[in-house]
Amino acid sequence: MQQHRRIFNARNLIWTVVLAFGITLSATPVFAKGLQDDVNQAATIMERFQAVPEKGIPQTVLKDARGLAVLTVIKAGFGFSGRGGKGVVVARTPQGWSGPSGIGTGGAGFGLQIGAEVTEFVIILNTDAAVKAFAQGVNVQLGGDLSVAAGPIGRNVEAGLLPVAAVYTYSRSQGLFAGISLEGTVIGTRNDANAAYYGRAVNPEDILSGKVTPPVGADRLRKVLAKYTVLAKY
Repeated sequence: MQQHRRIFNARNLIWTVVLAFGITLSATPVFAKGLQDDVNQAATIMERFQAVPEKGIPQTVLKDARGLAVLTVIKAGFGFSGRGGKGVVVARTPQGWSGPSGIGTGGAGFGLQIGAEVTEFVIILNTDAAVKAFAQGVNVQLGGDLSVAAGPIGRNVEAGLLPVAAVYTYSRSQGLFAGISLEGTVIGTRNDANAAYYGRAVNPEDILSGKVTPPVGADRLRKVLAKYTVLAKY
């Protein structure tokens, strides 16, 4: 009986996380309410990552990036584990950085973790193919659809070093867990969130290609990206 109670409580914990984030790989009204908050959070996360250059994303990596995705993920577990997160993806265009497109991730599984953790991720899209994968508006599996690797850190990265993967991942954790990997993570587009943010139905391909004018609310994020990146010749 006690074991059944622990399992029941663990499942309740997972569903609490799932419902709190509106975890789904399709768009939901829960996500639609806060895309501006996610855009603001993405700018703040980039500032946090680059506050200490010795431990931040190397300039050479940012210079050559074709796009970036920024996510805040919560993971909680007690025997079972649940994970949910949301954020935005942007891409380079001939006019500079595109407007943001909403993205989300979530899932549940088994494990021995006990506790909760908030992790901030910056995902560097090193290739045009990586950007295209996010622009198609379907679920993207890191490590499946796109090769993924932990990104190099700090200033002492050789200039002109070719990426070893289509996607680099960086994380900043706050909580009880450590060593989270995005290998196998599935990321989906939040279409309702995009429609609410842009005031009409839009697809991520048009957003990331620069065909959709970025809202004023995206100005801070785009300025932060301009500050920390040097636009390569497009």
